[in-house]
Amino acid sequence: MIEAAALAKLPRWPFGDSPELADRLAALIVAGVKTGTCMAKSSGDMSTPGEKGVLVNGEEKPVALLEILTSEEMRFCEVTPELAALEGEGDLSFDYWKTAHQNFFERTCGFSEDMEIVFETFRVLEILDHEFAEQADAHLRAERAGKTI
Repeated sequence: MIEAAALAKLPRWPFGDSPELADRLAALIVAGVKTGTCMAKSSGDMSTPGEKGVLVNGEEKPVALLEILTSEEMRFCEVTPELAALEGEGDLSFDYWKTAHQNFFERTCGFSEDMEIVFETFRVLEILDHEFAEQADAHLRAERAGKTI
């Protein structure tokens, strides 16, 4: 178990661009189905393998301790179905991933098929909010059914 003082020194890692999306994605992570993510390279949020950070939910509360496993620069159009599946979102199809991420990038920074992104993989080292984690399966079922909680 990580000590509170050490935890406070780590970066906070929100996923998504709204509290609702942050909760959805955090639930997928603690449920063990989301082990990858991508961001626009222009955001400057690239992590390095071995780096640790605190996953936060939509209320910016700590949910889990994460460790970056890989970090790779590529273009959006170079993402493979295998990489996209690591994000664990929606119905798990490549089409869902492309549409959801195109919409996200259009909202946040502008989109093009050849935009530079950073694709990272990570693992959960420790669950920090067990009450949130207990609700993760319900979020996962809603995600697969195309509904949100």
